[in-house]
Amino acid sequence: MTTLPDLPANFAAALKLIDDAHGEDPKTLPGAENGEETVPNELHYARKMTRWLAVRCPDASPVLQLACRAQHFRRWEIPRDSFPMTRPGYLTWRAKQKTQAAEKIKTLLSTLPSLSLELPTQDIERIAALVRKENLSADAETQVLEDTACLVFLDDQLDDFEKREDVDEDKMINILRKTWAKMSPQGREIALGMQLSERGQTLVGKALAG
Repeated sequence: MTTLPDLPANFAAALKLIDDAHGEDPKTLPGAENGEETVPNELHYARKMTRWLAVRCPDASPVLQLACRAQHFRRWEIPRDSFPMTRPGYLTWRAKQKTQAAEKIKTLLSTLPSLSLELPTQDIERIAALVRKENLSADAETQVLEDTACLVFLDDQLDDFEKREDVDEDKMINILRKTWAKMSPQGREIALGMQLSERGQTLVGKALAG
């Protein structure tokens, strides 16, 4: 299994704070590791982000590692249904979620327990900028984060998303085309080598054939 570089002590302490916050997510999933019976949804997602980051960018910087771990930070606090269930409503919700996640991660990372573990202000600001996905078209690390999020979607969310009552095949194919368009050539290459379900493979094939 591909692994990421070890984090310096202050970044490791920051990652623990992030995971502790993820642990407050009231939605849980069946546990899949460490003998866990259940795992908070956002902690599960964060772990997936780290695993796919290791595949996409095995030499990821500590800043990028934390930004990936903090993707969707405290997302449950802004439910999707608090905005209109329309395309504009979805885009507004996503923008609000990214802004809140960035601000809350900045606040959290400013509360490390000792001076020896403090993160430099510029690193905290950089992590927040990555969470906001700033300069996606020009920033290599932001693109890696976007690729990683797309890979997690394909690996961990595609099948469940496709089964929703409000998602038909045409909509799913459109979503997959938009997902593919967000990814870099490196991300797409990894995606093509993923072990998807038979249904997932069919949908991806149809999306790429159109």
